[in-house]
This record gives sequence, C-alpha cells and structure tokens, in this order.
Amino acid sequence: MDFIEANIEVNAEFAEILVAELAEIGFDTFLDTDDGLLAYATEDLFDAQAFKQVMEDYAAKTTLFYAIKGVKKENWNAEWENSFQPIAVGSDIWVRATFHEANPDFPHEIVITPKMSFGTGHHETTSQMLALQLGIEHTNKKVLDVGTGTGILAIMAEKLGADSIRAFDIDEWSVENTLENIALNHCEHIGVGQGTIQDEEKDLYDIVLANINRNILLDEIPTYNTFLKPEGFLLMSGFYESDKAEIDEKCSSEGLKKVNELSKNNWVAVVYRKQ
Repeated sequence: MDFIEANIEVNAEFAEILVAELAEIGFDTFLDTDDGLLAYATEDLFDAQAFKQVMEDYAAKTTLFYAIKGVKKENWNAEWENSFQPIAVGSDIWVRATFHEANPDFPHEIVITPKMSFGTGHHETTSQMLALQLGIEHTNKKVLDVGTGTGILAIMAEKLGADSIRAFDIDEWSVENTLENIALNHCEHIGVGQGTIQDEEKDLYDIVLANINRNILLDEIPTYNTFLKPEGFLLMSGFYESDKAEIDEKCSSEGLKKVNELSKNNWVAVVYRKQ
C-alpha cells in the first residue's frame, strides 16, 4: 500500500489540533517540523475531499499552507526517517529515533518514536524545555508532566534523577506513544494517564512541566500552582515573546517568581519558582 504525505505549514498553536482532526480522517503518523507538521495516510484511507475541508476550515482561522504528494511504499520508511533527524540540545542531550546510531559523546540520550505525537525535540519549545530541565535539580524529586505528547520531558526528568513522575495527555495516541517511548528508554518511575489537569488527583510536586500553548497556560497556571510544593519549580513553553508580559503577570499574581528564561526564533521557555 502506498502513502499520501501532507506537508502543512501552520502556527504551532494550531498544529496539535490539526493532528486530532487529521487522525479522524485516516492519517495515522505525524511528525513536527520547523514550520508545522508532516502527516501520513495510506492511499486507501486518504479522503481528498475531507482533507480539503479540514484545510479550508483552518485556513479561515490562521495562516496555513500545504502540499500533498504520493510516497511509494518501498520509499516510505526512508522518507519518514529522513524527516526525523537526530538533534543535540547543547552538548548534554542527544535525541534520536531507533533507526539512528547512539552517540556516546552526550551524557543524556533520549530515544523517541514520534508516531502521532509531538515532542521530538526539534521544535524550539521542546528543545528549550529540555535545556531548562538541565538547570533544575531533579534527583529524588517528584515531577508532573502536563500534556506529555511523546513523553520526552518526563523521560528527561527520570534521566536527571527524578524518582516519581506523573505524565498525562488528553489524547489517547499520545498516551500510547509515551508508554512506548518509556519502554524504549527503560524508564521505571513514570506513571501515565489520559485526561487534563482537572482529572488529576490532587498531589504536590517539586517540578511541574507544561509545554502547551498560551491560552491553555493562562487558563491553567493557577491550577498548576496548586500542584506545586513551596519552593517548587514551574517550567513552561509554547508561547511567543509577545505573550511574555501576560504570562509573567499571571504567574506573579500566583506568587510565582521567574528565575530563568530562554528564547529562540520568537519562542519562549521560562522557569518560575513558588514563593
């Protein structure tokens, strides 16, 4: 069976929603790119009319460009693998897929099979979150990963020494992908669930991780704060430079003080500490 590849350039705030929409019309493999995402469907499941309708619906909401092409079955793995190259986060973290060679030059290596989930480390938000995690003491800490995606941040937390990690996502495919990636990385301290922060049992954590988007962050920051221990750290990304003031104001009103920040290509990642 041959495949259809859709290369979609779209704002990251809409990319995850698009994944859910496309999964409903036959697409079953997704990769994030610098400009949006790649989506794959087998030829027999590809519905051109349904795809066009989804694109038109979202083009009315945001700037969006797309191109589709056929990919021969025998070339699909090579095409997919070529789209997902290993990345380095500084000199400390090497993120790769199972079909890439290990790199012993890096202290930390994370193996990710992205499938239908975002969080391969390629996007600035994910790579900056990983970089910020390096600056936080994780040894024997309790960590909550909100909207885990591929599970990459939860896996990083365990590799940095956290011994109790809770990761969850609203999407079933993200939960399945996270479980697969946990196994690939031989992690033993990560529990995974499906749902939102509202579905989580109340508990206190040393570190809360949230790489989502501006609107959800602004809405949920007060809730994240209820899950944080005193002096605990909140790491967030998924918003632009222009959103910083609003994020800062919301966190300040919750008694959260900014202690670190990274910015790349207009994307921001921040660390706040509970006072």
